[in-house]
Amino acid sequence: MSSVKQYQVTFDCAQPERVARFWCEALGYVIPSPSEEFATWEAYRRTLPPEEQGSWCACVDPAGAGPRLYFPRVPEGKVVKNRVHLDIRVGTGLVGDERLATLEAECARLESLGATHAYTLYADEENESCIVMQDIEGNEFCLA
Repeated sequence: MSSVKQYQVTFDCAQPERVARFWCEALGYVIPSPSEEFATWEAYRRTLPPEEQGSWCACVDPAGAGPRLYFPRVPEGKVVKNRVHLDIRVGTGLVGDERLATLEAECARLESLGATHAYTLYADEENESCIVMQDIEGNEFCLA
């Protein structure tokens, strides 16, 4: 049996490049260069039929450690809660007020990029605090 070596996370969306650029800013990812055949992504897009231009975008971890994120355009909008979401682990190793302050600072940074604060789950006897947010198209993710 072979093991999985690479995977990507796919976000269906209405505006692929806009959503990809949000996640680049949120995670420190980059939009990779097009193939050597094209000098720019715009040059590549011009080779496509009009209905396929801007139909997808992707971003990658420049260090190569995280998964590729892929954003295909879909005709329908988001209706219900995601069944899969990303946890952005900015509070690892922190507890109590220090953790919450770190999460709140990251929440404010992401809100300035267009994300929305959904709600905060405060620490209890079993769990540390986390913040549930939505990206610019309403996809949920957590700051943990």
